[in-house]
Amino acid sequence: MHFASSLALAAIASVATAIPATKVARADDGPIGYAAQNGGTTGGAGGTTTTVSALSAFTEAVTADGASVIFVKGTISGNVQTKIASDKSILGIDSSSGLEGVGLYIKDVSNVIVRNLAISKVLAENGDAVGIQKSTNVWIDHMDLSSDRDHDKDYYDGLCDVTHAADFVTISNTYFHDHWKASLVGHSDSNGDEDTGYLHITYANNYWKNVNSRAPSVRFGTAHVFNSYYDTLDTGVNTRMGAEVLVESTAFTGCADPIESVDSDTTGTAAVNDVDLGEGTNTAPEGSLTVDYAYTLLGSADVKSAVVGVAGNTLTLG
Repeated sequence: MHFASSLALAAIASVATAIPATKVARADDGPIGYAAQNGGTTGGAGGTTTTVSALSAFTEAVTADGASVIFVKGTISGNVQTKIASDKSILGIDSSSGLEGVGLYIKDVSNVIVRNLAISKVLAENGDAVGIQKSTNVWIDHMDLSSDRDHDKDYYDGLCDVTHAADFVTISNTYFHDHWKASLVGHSDSNGDEDTGYLHITYANNYWKNVNSRAPSVRFGTAHVFNSYYDTLDTGVNTRMGAEVLVESTAFTGCADPIESVDSDTTGTAAVNDVDLGEGTNTAPEGSLTVDYAYTLLGSADVKSAVVGVAGNTLTLG
């Protein structure tokens, strides 16, 4: 069993906690990490509230102008990509809430929250399960994102991709599983002019299982991965094209290449602190990234018990 070398960090305040939430949660909870920066992310707080259980009502609600909180009841099925407007909170009422074959497209907007939904089997023709482009202040939390690995790797696209200079994004308490290409940050080696200086992403308290790659794969951006557990992946964190990644309080099992820099002509860097690499090795160039927001580390020895069974659409909201 190999452990990554520790990075000396400044003392971390505990104003905000990354410890996984209890099952009952508030609809007006706020994010940690980058989505709490740049003025914060409040979604549809203060706006209208509606509950939807059909695709037509869901589409009408999430595309409407103005702040609103949309509760999803049950599973909504379709074969479509749905664009989300600014100032929206899209919340699953409980663990039965979700979307099947319906992708969320968060483009050219700001202040969006999506929580407590299972999204599965979104075909590549409909984009990612959650696609975030040219948008700021987005919080993705307590999601169950999956497809299957029975089809070709291009049958589905990403589970949660962040591209085209999107910024101030937090992806937390999410269960990524049974998929080929999980989470891409920065879509192309040739997009540096647009992406450089943007793509600040926090990945906190996530559970990754039976994923081939991109957990995440980061170009140009800045990614903070902490309190996460990885089980049975081909490759884990890939830092490339000048990306800076900080990985902390995280454990891998069944992954030969947990942290690396591959598939691009220019490498990225990875700073690591208390990372259990399991049977794998860290081959990424050493980095020095730190972040200036408050967070709490659970410790690599405890992260599995804290994340498994808690990450995913495990909340009751309302």
